[in-house]
Amino acid sequence: MIQAKNLKLVYPDGAREKTVFDGVNLKIDEGERVVLVGPSGSGKSSLIYLLSLLKAPTAGRIYFDGRGCAAPADALKMRYERFGFIFQQHFLIGYLTVLENVLLSVKGADEKTRARACEILETLGLKEHLHKKPPCLSGGERQRAAIARALLKNPRVLFADEPTASLDHATAAAVMRMLNDAAAGKILITATHDLSLLQGGERVLRVADGRVTEN
Repeated sequence: MIQAKNLKLVYPDGAREKTVFDGVNLKIDEGERVVLVGPSGSGKSSLIYLLSLLKAPTAGRIYFDGRGCAAPADALKMRYERFGFIFQQHFLIGYLTVLENVLLSVKGADEKTRARACEILETLGLKEHLHKKPPCLSGGERQRAAIARALLKNPRVLFADEPTASLDHATAAAVMRMLNDAAAGKILITATHDLSLLQGGERVLRVADGRVTEN
């Protein structure tokens, strides 16, 4: 379970300060699929960065299973051990193969881990591309490789920040279906601007004017 209490986020905006969030309270239970929607610049990405401990709030706290994660060491440990990340940009390393990129998400990958990586890639339709390098793949294939990388360490929470923004609609819809299937039983938090990509069953939260409300 993830809980945000009284989150506030303020950052410099020229000579002034801009308040992105002020007093956000939110609870997300295990197994929930949450979609953050809202106009560009509303703070969807900022909320993902806060909930995933990539950014520290100006005020307020984030709790995971009831435990606060304010200390940098706690946040780092949580991000590595419990969280998986998928972004609009896949961040694959061009000179490594798809399989090698996926294995980067774990330390000291053994044969068992390697076999699991191959299994995940096969499930995502990339069996024939294990030894290809990212420049040889389509945009949808690269994004599926990024999903596989996030899934390999079996995270309890998956964060996806506009993971389909650079894809055509058909490919984006396919990637979202795969992402939802792959995240079964986990918390999945996705930011998107495209409501047509919703699969059904998601909890939709609208981000706007410094607030987060149920859609």
